[in-house]
Amino acid sequence: MAAEHLDVLVIGAGLSGIGAGYYLQSRLPGKSYAILESRAELGGTWSLFRYPGIRSDSDMYTFGYSFRPWTADKSISDGGLILDYLRETAAEFGIDRHIRYRQRVIAAAWSSSEAKWRVDVETGENRERRQYTCGFLYVCSGYYDYAGGHAPEFPGRENFRGVVVHPQDWPGSIDYAGQRVVVIGSGATAVTLVPALAASAAHVTMLQRSPTYVTSLPARDKAATWLRRHLPAATAHRLARAKNIALTMFFFAFARGAPETFKRLIRHAQKKFLPADYAFDTHFRPSYEPWDQRLCLVPDGDLFKAIRAGRASIVTDRIDAFVEDGIRLQSGQVLPADLVVTATGLKLQAFGGARISVDGRPLELGRSHTYKGVMLRDVPNLAFCVGYTNASWTLRADLVSQFVCRLLAHMDRHGHAQVVPRTEAASLEPSLPLLNFTSGYVLRSLAQFPQQGARAPWRLRQNYLLDLFGLKFGPVAHSALRFSRSTPETAAEPGKAAA
Repeated sequence: MAAEHLDVLVIGAGLSGIGAGYYLQSRLPGKSYAILESRAELGGTWSLFRYPGIRSDSDMYTFGYSFRPWTADKSISDGGLILDYLRETAAEFGIDRHIRYRQRVIAAAWSSSEAKWRVDVETGENRERRQYTCGFLYVCSGYYDYAGGHAPEFPGRENFRGVVVHPQDWPGSIDYAGQRVVVIGSGATAVTLVPALAASAAHVTMLQRSPTYVTSLPARDKAATWLRRHLPAATAHRLARAKNIALTMFFFAFARGAPETFKRLIRHAQKKFLPADYAFDTHFRPSYEPWDQRLCLVPDGDLFKAIRAGRASIVTDRIDAFVEDGIRLQSGQVLPADLVVTATGLKLQAFGGARISVDGRPLELGRSHTYKGVMLRDVPNLAFCVGYTNASWTLRADLVSQFVCRLLAHMDRHGHAQVVPRTEAASLEPSLPLLNFTSGYVLRSLAQFPQQGARAPWRLRQNYLLDLFGLKFGPVAHSALRFSRSTPETAAEPGKAAA
């Protein structure tokens, strides 16, 4: 069968891919595009994760799309409502008609002589091969490995008579009512699970090796609710979004600039919910600085409330071994358990695991560098979407898709077939990790991901305002971009049209 050709091929029908579809068809209506999704439904993370209590860890006025207002009551929203929002968005704008399900991209090869990508895909349960070609490839697959989460080997696990489950593989049939539950972990998944499980479990223990920064945030945004009551939905959404962007940027800058004061404010917020004699330093005093790892938000203090009510507790210790009826700690204490939830983190996977090559040369992602956190050095006609680690993912996803559309429109106006970022290797030093975070799930996977340079435009800046001007309003042509009509031999001067 001949390969189907499209102007733009998008990989992934999650939050980023659906947003990409909206911008492609609204900004470039003459271009053909398709979204390839490896799973049987859209939604990405929000259709994959089904564990109790799953919710956003950003407010929905910034986590939702700029082009479609979030109208549900909660600002920190349940996962099911987010999935409904994504489905409704795809249906409302006809994006769902462009999604090809059960199509997993396994390889993409660029040909400079043809000025196109040849994309190999496995389709369906039988993994039949199919091929596409496209002029531009846009990777919106996020960075989670959907095949499974991080599951370390625990000594004696085979001796445990209860059930062990990872949140990423949560079975719908599991019954934890009246059960003694231990949740291993202290990140966003763990602090979400504990209060949700505690509602019906006999008791839930969050077992952590070390503390995390955890603070409360109202589940409902009173200011946004007032705006929605008094203003048209679109206007209210824009104002609520702008307010929350400003607050997020302020608190991040405050945390990094005055970390000791920020720590005192977090402790003050925790003391509102927990007894004065609670062991705060043992369970809520991290060894790292604020925002070296992502801050955990608990809506309306639900985690703290579960602890105060005696339905949940935190133990800070290390595992010695699993035993028949629970977990023995290095301190000698045994935590009794019927169910153990290993919220031990996720695995990361760059570009959905697809193999990338350029003119027959395999690309080593770990040795490549990003241009504006959107493109890759020496890789033509390819963009990828990575959101913020210090704010809502969608804020940056929106800007990246708008930049891709501006880039394609610029190429059309000037008759360009190819664009590739280039620079001398020396200008990239010292190289930095793309995801400059100290979380374990990030550190385990750094070698799989591109690097960033120390200076613009080879830096992924964790700053919405800088990206707003750089990606949405700044000039598309740049001295680091080489545009050409067809083959490398006809490449234009940096940032200029080919002769």
